[in-house]
Amino acid sequence: MTDQLEPMPEDWQRALAVVAHPDDLEYGCSGAIAGWTDGGREVAYLLATRGEAGINTIEPAKCAPLREQEQIDSAAVVGVSTVEFLDHQDGVIEYGLGLRRDIAAAIRRHRPELLITLNHRDTWGGVAWNTPDHVAVGRATLDAAADAGNRWIFPELADEGLQPWDGVRWVAIAGSASPTHAVDATAGFERAVRSLLAHRLYIEALTDEDPETYVRNFLRGNGARAAERFHGEFPVTFEVFSR
Repeated sequence: MTDQLEPMPEDWQRALAVVAHPDDLEYGCSGAIAGWTDGGREVAYLLATRGEAGINTIEPAKCAPLREQEQIDSAAVVGVSTVEFLDHQDGVIEYGLGLRRDIAAAIRRHRPELLITLNHRDTWGGVAWNTPDHVAVGRATLDAAADAGNRWIFPELADEGLQPWDGVRWVAIAGSASPTHAVDATAGFERAVRSLLAHRLYIEALTDEDPETYVRNFLRGNGARAAERFHGEFPVTFEVFSR
């Protein structure tokens, strides 16, 4: 019998989603975010880059503001109004103290109980190689959850008015091949579609398929793979680490 997925924790008010690129959150978990904001929870986005290296036909200096605006528009569809960018360089993000410090600073600023990030492992379930950017940001987010609460790590943040925050209770990994929890995001499916479609420049560069057909098929496929392990037509899965 297939192991069932647990429902996501509900006893939280604030979440911070930390990913590498515009569109990372829309490829799977924005439907869950729509439901959370509908319920009155606060969700903020932090992106390590502006996705400037993501479209081969548009040079980075011109691409960055276009993708930034697409991300802001995409977030608004699912009720997220706070979208911040760190300006690490797309494609060559380095895991290290600088990235951990930047994420820890954001955690101290937003004070979330739930952190969300993307698959931090080398592969997507052993089938496809993950990008170094996803690995670096996911791993740094897991580490920064603890960094943010330790006053002796990055002590200069307190001098900048960012006091330690040890209130992160869970880190939820979207796109994990080893999910433990899920959300029934059926009610947010149409907004998840519109949210991903807001990244039209990127999608049109990625596929020759009709953008809406591509988006619906992708999101439905993700949901179908998890449906037998969780109730609902459109479950969104996460691997959850408790702290």
